Amino acid sequence: MANIIASLLLLVFLILFTSAQGRKTLHRDNELAPSPSINNNELTPSPSITPKPSGGYCKVMIQTQGYPCEEHKVTTEDGYILGMQRIPTGRSRKAADKPPVFLQHGVFVDTFMFIFNLPEESLAYVLADNGYDVWMANTRGTRRSRGHTTLTTNDKEYWDWTWEELANYDLPASLGYVYKHTGQKMHYIGHSLGTLMALTAFSQHKLLHMLRSGTMLSPIAHLNHIKTKISKIAAELFLGRTAYWLGLREFVPKAEVARKFVKGICKSIKPAVQCTDLLTGITGPNCCINSSRTDILLTYEPEVTSTKNLLHLSQMVRSGKVTMYDYGDENVEHYGQPNPPEYQLNKIPKGFPLMLAYGGQDYLSDVNDVHILLSELRDHDKDKLVVLYAPNYAHGDFVMGVSAQRIVYEPVMKFLADN
Repeated sequence: MANIIASLLLLVFLILFTSAQGRKTLHRDNELAPSPSINNNELTPSPSITPKPSGGYCKVMIQTQGYPCEEHKVTTEDGYILGMQRIPTGRSRKAADKPPVFLQHGVFVDTFMFIFNLPEESLAYVLADNGYDVWMANTRGTRRSRGHTTLTTNDKEYWDWTWEELANYDLPASLGYVYKHTGQKMHYIGHSLGTLMALTAFSQHKLLHMLRSGTMLSPIAHLNHIKTKISKIAAELFLGRTAYWLGLREFVPKAEVARKFVKGICKSIKPAVQCTDLLTGITGPNCCINSSRTDILLTYEPEVTSTKNLLHLSQMVRSGKVTMYDYGDENVEHYGQPNPPEYQLNKIPKGFPLMLAYGGQDYLSDVNDVHILLSELRDHDKDKLVVLYAPNYAHGDFVMGVSAQRIVYEPVMKFLADN
């Protein structure tokens, strides 16, 4: 359990690291200032992710469970080559008689989260067995989506993106591919960062012509009330794009470094932070994850992301607003104004079917922040907005909980059937 806890500390580790370094003298790219608590050599970005099991998810995960599966590739407008998996039917092999469903994961994970548990407990399998044509996306940088038409993952330009590029390029390319391939509008289901990508796109009236509905599990929008003390304090101390000055573009998970660093941070924060169960401390007390499957989880996760993406999320924690990336003194150059533009989530079309499912124990998708989002949707057509509250659920339970089929997926199925 200690290993999985350390692995899930990655977001906190990066924010804390950049915060500490931000208080030092600024440096040119690739010059790393000495730190009394971290071995500088351990912080050198790796050009490749930790070796994972070979073969696509179709071969090593999905087909072994008795499901047909297809591997697909799509190229975004800005040149990223993304992998997608399709489960066209359930185990019965009976042709899907319901519309396509598009699944979008969050940060530090990929498609694996939707096939993590046994078939009766995993969202992708449950959908397929209920007659849906299931498509699962993998965002740029994850091991199924590391290609590019001109760049390699060793190029800094490859990692110059945040969740905005995921919303503006990855989603249109992937959804467009499914739409063209099937000739049908689809249902969208996102978890965590996958909800932020969709909500901001919907607020600009994008993608809607390809969609029947949108389901948001553990919705991420406003982040001002996150309960994890470490993340909150670190984000409030964060001083700027220090990681860019240090040359860290790709953030590669290094669990041992994260464990050592956060241990020191936990001791320094007053009042003391309980660091014995940091998975709970970051995501909230997940009630229903099968601990016996954590070895499988560690085989495939965590995934990498871009440093810039984490910086953007840090900005949102500090501001409490859903804004474009804050370039500081360069905002006028980028946006023609001193502050980054804010996404107006109340502009999401009132008649578009939405379902929001959130948990009372979730430290990342905090109840108070979800209520702010709901207040922005207060004028949404009442018969087009479904809200599910699971008081005992934390962030991971919505995609990894063994009871999610009953508590979350059954209501989701009803919502999909109604739309």
